[in-house]
Amino acid sequence: MARNTLSRSLHDLGLSAWFGGTLANAVALNAAAAEAGGDTGRVANEGWNRWTPINALAIGAHLVGSVGQLRANSGRVAQQKGVAGMSTLKTLLTAAALGVTAYSRALGQKVDAAGNPSAKSGTKPTKVTKAEVAAAMEQLDRLQWVVPALTGALVVVSSYAGEQQRASEVIKGVAENGSAAGLTVG
Repeated sequence: MARNTLSRSLHDLGLSAWFGGTLANAVALNAAAAEAGGDTGRVANEGWNRWTPINALAIGAHLVGSVGQLRANSGRVAQQKGVAGMSTLKTLLTAAALGVTAYSRALGQKVDAAGNPSAKSGTKPTKVTKAEVAAAMEQLDRLQWVVPALTGALVVVSSYAGEQQRASEVIKGVAENGSAAGLTVG
């Protein structure tokens, strides 16, 4: 049985930073920016701009780790009942989280380009906020919760994947699938 500590660590650390950072910013930064008085938009934009490179590194680490885990477990994916379905679900959740993250970044850049837009919080426009910027902020207000929801779902599915690696689960899943040739557990 081979160890995959590096790829598992990249997968888990990247995912935890992606989940935790976006959740913390949604809970704390966007709300705290409201305390900045007339600089609400500028403060929220600065905070998210500082988070973006770290988030990109976290996502990259997660993706590299995910590919490493998939390669290391390709035998189980092919031969253990339920593993291919779990892997497909993880891939779909990852793609959705990437898409929402990228779209949110594009919306954030639209808000950032406005300079210091009038705002009640990082994602709540005022009545005098320009319509295009207000629309972007309103979308961000909803999407700020979607990324943590999707990445949180990835954490849950990853936990399930870990349970599928228990020897008893591998033996049962391979037996139900009918093939054990070339299988490695790791």
